Amino acid sequence: MALLGLLALAVYQVALAAPMNATESHIEVLFVEPEKYTDISENSSTWDQPSGQLLKELCEYLQHAGRNYLKPGQHLTVRITDIDLAGAFEPWHGPDFDHIRILKEIYPPAMKLEFQLTGPDGKVVTGGKRELRQLGYQMTTGLPTWDPLRYDKEMLRSWLSREFKDG
Repeated sequence: MALLGLLALAVYQVALAAPMNATESHIEVLFVEPEKYTDISENSSTWDQPSGQLLKELCEYLQHAGRNYLKPGQHLTVRITDIDLAGAFEPWHGPDFDHIRILKEIYPPAMKLEFQLTGPDGKVVTGGKRELRQLGYQMTTGLPTWDPLRYDKEMLRSWLSREFKDG
């Protein structure tokens, strides 16, 4: 059942990405086999949130933040192939520690993705595969401290800034 929810979520993200008109940028986020991700799977209980909710939140963030880096009419497709959230569980500390994410510098956020940016004319501007890793992630403070995905989102924002700085 959880797997069906994740597949439905992938379709949902495509619907969210539909542009309002031809002059707006368009960002499509696809999650490729999320049940195989390092940290988000059908068995994941990260912060007791359903996996689909975490993916939805990352998708919405990428779509919102990405618009700041694209030129009008550009289309960005991002295919996420793995997610390793900031921190890790250390169940050997005792009961319930398998539900508490411990943030240490040895557990940086990481993500594998493929992307393609096309211009208003449909021609490919750039694309490729990236393996993102935010070393020193605890030194960043750009996002609200109450957001449990703040380090993962900051890693995405940093990638967008580097990759599409001319937008």
